[in-house]
Amino acid sequence: MRSFTRRTARKIALVGAATATGLLLTACGTDDGTSGTDHGAASAAPSGSPSAAPSASASASGSGSGSGSSDASAAPGPFNDADVMFAQMMIPHHEQALEMAELAEGRAEDPEIRKLVTAIEQAQDPEIQKMKAWLKGWGKPESAGHGAGGAGGHGMAGMMSEQDMKDLAAVKGKAFDRTFAELMIAHHDGAVDMAKDEQKNGENPTAKALADDVVRTQSDEVAALKRILDRL
Repeated sequence: MRSFTRRTARKIALVGAATATGLLLTACGTDDGTSGTDHGAASAAPSGSPSAAPSASASASGSGSGSGSSDASAAPGPFNDADVMFAQMMIPHHEQALEMAELAEGRAEDPEIRKLVTAIEQAQDPEIQKMKAWLKGWGKPESAGHGAGGAGGHGMAGMMSEQDMKDLAAVKGKAFDRTFAELMIAHHDGAVDMAKDEQKNGENPTAKALADDVVRTQSDEVAALKRILDRL
């Protein structure tokens, strides 16, 4: 019985010593910052705080615009009044070109006119959405407030009058093709003039790049429309 008691006491003493050693090691690990619990928390902190990365990228995005744009859809970088005016004026200008293109349905006869109509629709509708996004990101209204895109199109180069649109809608076949070509040449010339002004006076790189596209694309279309007129 005494021997059993001594063996039991020895086991208890060994277990106690092991426990004490474990506690001592844990305390040391805590002191130098490398305990299992603390180290795991420290290493998990970067990946465990996803809000840190978005806020950094959001900050970078915000600082990319010289005028404090907070909309990711806006053209990045600084902008000036010429950029704003270019978008505000070009939106209704493009919208009227789309209205003219819609009239070709059931009226246009010439295959090249129909091909140009499709090209206008495919190019200008997306450009309208882009420019609206810029203005929203820049905190500017879509309209310049000049009434240029409304009745008569006064104050904007190349805009058709209400009567011009009625005249275009009233004809079909070759007469429509000829009238459409004549009106769209004037319309495109106005857009090219506006885009050249943006090239000269604008500041925003994205807006100036669109102006480059307008000058190139619509100048090519004007040349094509003139060739069509020559053979009609």
